[in-house]
Amino acid sequence: MRDAYVVGAGQTDFGSFPDESYRSLFATAVEHALGSADGLTREDVDEAVVGTLGVGGRQLGLSGPAVTEHAGLSVPTTRVENACAASGYAVRNAVQAVKSGMADVVLAGGYEVMTDASGDATKYWLGVSGETEWERLTGATFAGTYAQMARAYLDEHDDATVEDLSRVAVKNHANGSQNPHAQLQFGCSLEDATEAATVADPLTLYHCCPTTDGAAAVLVASEDVVAESELDAARIAGVGAASDRVGLFERDTYTAIPASERAAEAAYEMAGVGPDDVDFAEVHDCFAIAELLAYEDLGFCGRGEAPELLREGVTDRDGDLPVNVSGGLKSKGHPIGATGAGQIVELWTQLTGRAGDRQLDDPDVGLAHNVGGSGGAAVVTILAAPRSEGQR
Repeated sequence: MRDAYVVGAGQTDFGSFPDESYRSLFATAVEHALGSADGLTREDVDEAVVGTLGVGGRQLGLSGPAVTEHAGLSVPTTRVENACAASGYAVRNAVQAVKSGMADVVLAGGYEVMTDASGDATKYWLGVSGETEWERLTGATFAGTYAQMARAYLDEHDDATVEDLSRVAVKNHANGSQNPHAQLQFGCSLEDATEAATVADPLTLYHCCPTTDGAAAVLVASEDVVAESELDAARIAGVGAASDRVGLFERDTYTAIPASERAAEAAYEMAGVGPDDVDFAEVHDCFAIAELLAYEDLGFCGRGEAPELLREGVTDRDGDLPVNVSGGLKSKGHPIGATGAGQIVELWTQLTGRAGDRQLDDPDVGLAHNVGGSGGAAVVTILAAPRSEGQR
């Protein structure tokens, strides 16, 4: 089976863009991705996979061709919907197509427009990713669902505090303030985050990611394409995915996301690496508690040890394991369908030395962790830097 590589990646700014459409945003992301892959053109792309939830009900049928044709790509296009993990799965599908030999170059990406709907409408569209009868139709929101997880975590681990949730926000806002693509480009203090208005106890406003417009695109190519080119290619060393019960109440635990654990195990096995080999990670911090759970689900620490990882600065930008150097969903923003692909954009940018002032020191292995809903789906992708693969 052939190896697959990311050979180009791009995204729009994330934020609120009333003058843009989902088509124009995706076209911009595609343009940036192709522009980063020197020598590749639209004619080289064999097919496309697009992730979106379709917030607001826009183009629910044939939304894949709607965006790819607008972007000038007349190729077979598949739409993937797996809630917030949609474009993480789109990248996985692209990898499968390349590895199987069915395609040599696949464009994978996603988009979402969320800021043109009312708060009530947005809550409805986000809620469709929860368990319908016993969560969404009874009034549960995702803030409420993750608040249950946060409360259970704080109760289960006596050493964990609300300030640990705030430390996630402080770290990610600091990172996002340096990212020109981020929606919230400002810092916050521990006091700001802890004393902000309560959204769903114990979560405050600073513990919750914003609603966002944006798009991201990644070019996945075969080893044959890479061998015949001068592309900056990061090998997709491992991809793992898993599903679980959609409703939080249906699971055995509130203080872990089993789908994340299983997806990580599969990705590590494929890549032939373990958690200790990861140099940096982009994890799904839709709410602050989600980042703490990710540390543990991905094997970066033991159960109940995530707060200590934060307090010791391990996951800071200058720590031993930087996490969410992009700002994460919390600061960079969370355009549902674009988030997973956006994480891969950040991995490729860092691994190929293109991050400018935000560049980490010579990372070799990066991990992206993308979750759908409260854990009904998860995908973990591991990329290896060109120099670690014997390339230029």
